[in-house]
Amino acid sequence: ALVTTGDGAKRARTNEGALVSAKPAGTSLAVSGPQRTSDLLAPIMLLSGHAGAVLTAKFSPDGQHLLSGSHDKLVLLWEVYGECKNVLTFRGHSNSVLELHWSSDGEHAFTASADKTVALWDAKTAGRTRQFKGHASYVNSCCPARDAPVLVSGSDDKSARLWDSRVRMCQRTISHPWPVTAVSMGHGGQQLFTGCLDGNIRSYDLRRPDEAQMVLSGHQDIVTGMRLSPDGNALLSNAMDNTIRSWDVKPYAAGDRCEKVFLGAQHNYEKSLLKCSWSASGNKVAAGSADSFVYVWDASSKRILYKLPGHKGSVNEVDFHPTQPIICSCSNDKQIYLGEIRN
Repeated sequence: ALVTTGDGAKRARTNEGALVSAKPAGTSLAVSGPQRTSDLLAPIMLLSGHAGAVLTAKFSPDGQHLLSGSHDKLVLLWEVYGECKNVLTFRGHSNSVLELHWSSDGEHAFTASADKTVALWDAKTAGRTRQFKGHASYVNSCCPARDAPVLVSGSDDKSARLWDSRVRMCQRTISHPWPVTAVSMGHGGQQLFTGCLDGNIRSYDLRRPDEAQMVLSGHQDIVTGMRLSPDGNALLSNAMDNTIRSWDVKPYAAGDRCEKVFLGAQHNYEKSLLKCSWSASGNKVAAGSADSFVYVWDASSKRILYKLPGHKGSVNEVDFHPTQPIICSCSNDKQIYLGEIRN
């Protein structure tokens, strides 16, 4: 562009001060800023739409969509790429949605709610396919087996219940001495892990489920979330003693099963059920925290790789994208962030 100088002479404008240097026609523009690592529209995306605290959020197995569950009783389906549009709303729960999971084929979703039920949803239509009733109090947690049509739920009624996702009836009830605050399922559907108010994690072999096969003790306070590693050999647990622990859950392991303790994430007076998660490769772990930061650790060195700001309330869950270096986080501030990290 030509600009007029004070003395009336015209001279060509230079590119100083321009964000992007102009290039000759036919060459692509150089985008300034840090190197991008993902296909997100921008390095950080904010997803707003829930009317209450967002308690749980997870990427779909193909990484194209995100599901979030909230205190507002709704589950929302979002597109991960592009403008991150909210494309579906799942209505049916009459109280907070406390935890959700995708089925391994990405066709269905499972939700645990404070309305005492677990629900199975068609992820394509947002229709409720099945409602699992039987718990006498809040259902804090649910988890489907990756490779079997088995589902477990844990409740304040001091029980874990096993369901076959193809039928409505409860298959088995496992009583506990305390309210069950977190559950996780072995990939093949034969092993069950429960976390309780007493800080202990119990492992059950579902072929002989009458008593716990193993009790993992180490946490000094309520277990708030658990996740089995992608290879099925380690269980990650978050608890109100402000530690996240990794346990060796291979069938025959000698010695102390607590392999690692990750420090940094906080719990507070809100006593929220903060979750934890593994990256797809198992080399990173992440957790929610009451100090409104997102924590990501190196799974082998236990070093904090990221302590990410942005939320204005307790972060309830952090999840890793299945194929790209993207994490999502959801918070009591009613917001969800998608952000890219380094590979």
